[in-house]
Amino acid sequence: MIGPLPDAPVVHVLVIAAATGLIWLGSGWLEEAAETLAGYYGLPAVVQGSIVVAVGSSFPELTSVLVTALTGVFDMGVGALVGSAIFNVLVIPAVAGLGADDELEANRAIVYKEAQFYMLAVSALVVTFALAVIYFPVSADPIVGTMPRSLAVIPLALYVLYLFIQVQDVDDAAIDPVRDEVDVRREWGKLAAGLGLIVVTVERLVASVESLGATFGVPEFLAGVTVVAAATSLPDALVSVRTARENRGATSLGNVLGSNTFDLLVAIPLGVLIVGEVAVNFSTAVPMLGVLTAATVLLFVTLRTSLALTDRESYALLAAYGLFVAWVVAETIGATSVLKGV
Repeated sequence: MIGPLPDAPVVHVLVIAAATGLIWLGSGWLEEAAETLAGYYGLPAVVQGSIVVAVGSSFPELTSVLVTALTGVFDMGVGALVGSAIFNVLVIPAVAGLGADDELEANRAIVYKEAQFYMLAVSALVVTFALAVIYFPVSADPIVGTMPRSLAVIPLALYVLYLFIQVQDVDDAAIDPVRDEVDVRREWGKLAAGLGLIVVTVERLVASVESLGATFGVPEFLAGVTVVAAATSLPDALVSVRTARENRGATSLGNVLGSNTFDLLVAIPLGVLIVGEVAVNFSTAVPMLGVLTAATVLLFVTLRTSLALTDRESYALLAAYGLFVAWVVAETIGATSVLKGV
């Protein structure tokens, strides 16, 4: 019988690398099955990307939040989710745009529905955090509050509205399903296998990152924003690049925005529902969500220009992500004073 792994940095690095590869594999199964099932049930490209593929490729982020909530390192999970959201908005469209044979094509549904609803999702989460600080304050610190289960219902309710809008779009599109030579049971089984593999490997990934952070004195939030965020964002990146190369820009961009909408409106609230309540530090949450808002606005502007993403705009998005990483590191090492208490 194999015993527990040695608690050594090199072992944890190898575990992180292996877990990332397995997340890649599991997400591939999940995305392929989700795409086939979307065609089977006749879903439009935008809905396919923003719901079916997005929820599937977001499962690593959801799992990381749930695992960290259960293991008492919720800060790492939230950090991973916010870092992943910023990575998704800036890096994935840029890489997909550069990897496409031509400009990455958008459309008005992406720009005026998906992007704008996502900005609404960010705003709703900021309001929810503000309500936590106002109505459930921590007496020792005026900018720290407690977010109970009752407040977690607010973003979840907004996601229900998002699903309602998508269902209406499916009815309006009235696309004929593609059911030739589709083994539905096999595809659902493949999807379940991908989800199971992701659950197991994300748990090991979070544990190893936590151990490395403790060994080298890296704050949980920074570890989440960098290592965990990058690893859990791999599925979204792979899905978006592949669909972009197949000249399916709507699905590629819908995956990015739909994934982030799911992360903010579902993943964080589910973590709160599991642990009962979590502390909300406004000095941490507001600056990070402010950066996320700015990144979303930047993506919105670049997509709206001729409804396509050019190579120059893709490089601009990558440069913006580089500035974000530099800012987070500066905050963490004390070069600035915004992220107090991290």
